Order: sequence, then structure tokens, then C-alpha cells
Amino acid sequence: MYRIFIVEDDQRIRTQLKVLLEKYGYEGVVSEDFEHIVDRVLEAAPHLILLDINLPHFDGYHVCREIRRQCGTPIIMVTSRDSEVDELMSMNLGADDFITKPYNTQILLARIAAILKRSYHSEASRVLEHKGVSLDLSKSLVSFQGKQVELTKNELRILHLLMENKGSIISRDDIMNDLWQSDEFVDDNTLTVNINRLRKKLEEAGVVNYLVTKRGQGYLI
Repeated sequence: MYRIFIVEDDQRIRTQLKVLLEKYGYEGVVSEDFEHIVDRVLEAAPHLILLDINLPHFDGYHVCREIRRQCGTPIIMVTSRDSEVDELMSMNLGADDFITKPYNTQILLARIAAILKRSYHSEASRVLEHKGVSLDLSKSLVSFQGKQVELTKNELRILHLLMENKGSIISRDDIMNDLWQSDEFVDDNTLTVNINRLRKKLEEAGVVNYLVTKRGQGYLI
């Protein structure tokens, strides 16, 4: 089941969106903690984010920028603003789509389905294995000796790349290019955060010293 995080400060709209998504088989996640909304989103590890622009504490542009610095989760801006400037700014900050209120719910659902298909279906029904570690690409799960841990989209793609090139050193640049296709919103710290989180997830599954750092060169398994 795909998890969709709804970042919307209007309680009525937030509830309506959650009900709509769950009616169509998605898991809807919400939060009223807008002061720490970036942390709440990252903790939930959603497959897609619906993000309003007009928010308390920080606007949607700031939230989009901060999320994009740390992960590549698809983002759809859902907002009452309808100027070309707003749409262009959203795309420049890393949003995947832009839809204005009031919107046709079927069009919104179609946009969501299209982005999820583009982002995840190419990885469907594949399981990679190496040194007793299994990576289920369709479920975003890493397994080892009966233990399973769920990965975020970026953690999944990093481990996927390393497992497909097992035994070879993959440079940081190659990993960043695979994750984001561009270094526009990526810095070394962003990748380091993702690598550290992946390493911690592997340790939670009982996999120790699996992801090796080659100083000045990159990573390998």
C-alpha cells in the first residue's frame, strides 16, 4: 500500500483528502505539527507528498526545498495559488507536479497514480540477494535472517544500485546522479545523511559491516 503524506493546514480539506485517498486504497498520513513538518514527513517515509503552499510557520516552498535536500520522494503541490510564477517556482524547487484548488478529485487521483507508477513500478516484482541480504524492490524491504526493515525511496535506490554492482566501488557522484539525475539540490551532506540512515537500517536488520566506505572513492558491498 502506498503511503501519501498530506501537508495541509485546513482541517476540512486535510480530512477530505485523507478519506479520498483511503477510499482508493492509499494510506493517508497527516500531521498538525507544522513547526516541525519536515521532520514529521521524513519520519513517515511516504511514497508521495501532497504539499500546500500556504502553511503556518513555513510556506510550502521552504518545506519542498528542505524535503528535497534530504530525499527524492515525489511531491505534488496542491494549492489555491494558480499563477505561472508559483508553478515555475514549485518545479524549480523540485516538485514533481502542480495542481490548483478547487481541483477535480479524479484528476488529482490520476496525477497521483501516474507519478507513483513512474517512480515505483519499474522496480516491481524484483528481489535482489547478496551475502544473505534480500532486497524486495516492490515492497521496499530489506531482509536478513528473518528480520525485515522498511526502506525509504532513497535508501532503496542506494542499496539497489550497490547490490546491482556488488563488489565494485560506486562513487558518490554516481549515487547522486542515480538518485536525483541532477546535482541541483544535492550536496555531500545530503548523501551522507542518506547513507548513514541506510547503514542504520541494515544494522536494525542485523546486517553489520555490509556497506563499506572507501575513503575518497565511494561505497561498495
